[in-house]
Amino acid sequence: MERKIIHIIGTGTIGEPLIGLLCDYRDQLGIDEVTFHKNSALKRDSSKVTDLLKRGARLAVDDEKLIEFKKIGLEPELETEGAIKRSSVVIDCTPKGIGHKNKVKYYQKFSDNVRGFIAQGSEDGFGKKYARGINDSALDSEDRFIQIVSCNTHNISCILNNLAVYDDSENLVDSRFVCIRRASDLSQEGSFIAAPQVGIHSDELYGSHHAKDAFGLFQTLGMDLNIFSSVMKVNSQYMHVLWFMIVVREPITLNEVKEKLYSNPYVAMTTKDMTSTVFSFGRDHGHFGRILNQTVIVEQSLNIRNNHEITGFCFTPQDGNSILSSISAAEWMLYPRSYHDKIQCFSKFFFNYI
Repeated sequence: MERKIIHIIGTGTIGEPLIGLLCDYRDQLGIDEVTFHKNSALKRDSSKVTDLLKRGARLAVDDEKLIEFKKIGLEPELETEGAIKRSSVVIDCTPKGIGHKNKVKYYQKFSDNVRGFIAQGSEDGFGKKYARGINDSALDSEDRFIQIVSCNTHNISCILNNLAVYDDSENLVDSRFVCIRRASDLSQEGSFIAAPQVGIHSDELYGSHHAKDAFGLFQTLGMDLNIFSSVMKVNSQYMHVLWFMIVVREPITLNEVKEKLYSNPYVAMTTKDMTSTVFSFGRDHGHFGRILNQTVIVEQSLNIRNNHEITGFCFTPQDGNSILSSISAAEWMLYPRSYHDKIQCFSKFFFNYI
């Protein structure tokens, strides 16, 4: 019987918790082995790599860097290209642009051996856009390359899908979003900023890439939605904040909006109005500190204007939604008929209320 091996490339803000989650739930997910690639032999990273090895993952490195890793007390078992070739699914969690380079250098060469390749939100054009619970019906047996959309795009898409689109894209008249992004993750040493910084509208039609990616995601379902987003950064390391305004064709009440949100398993509701308190909840109750819901809606911020305009604030769970979609896509590649059931092992990391 073919062994089910998932190989993760990169040990950053998505890669590290993803490896840990796959190791901890390997049996429930039907995975025989978890392997991962580390690019640089950094002493400051040796502790996290050691912990991942203790959890059962196996380390792959470039041949020419083997001695460097041994110098910091790590014993790689696999070589970069061999680890990819023997895998069932590869999940690329490298920085922006590296996924596309890896696709040309490795993935296309081994596409006959490996069932599929998955990259993260920064790799636009890598493959079919995907977010768990949004466009599962668009997945096709011919899909070998999948791009997991960004965490803020997950949030935007979840709100649109739940409050406006349903099964009728004509219900959405207009939608505007402002992504108020944290400057950097707690684990990152750079990229922090001294004061709030506004972004530019790089796309005339969609604004920032978040709306453009959400449009592309719904396009896999044959929908052309009216979406526009703006972006800014604030000097925080906690969570992204999202402001939204959605205009719908069919009249709706505040109670109906709340009912829809409370009944959606991908939505967490809260009355907490600070990123620090929601982040703290995730740190205490999530896996690796991650909340796996697509969005956390601040209930008292919701407003209905003229029966058609829905406005509110919500928080974006720090990469948790991207991690869930990455695992969901990998499980779909391994178990296309039962992947929905297999990922229910993560249900305790979904919260109806925070």
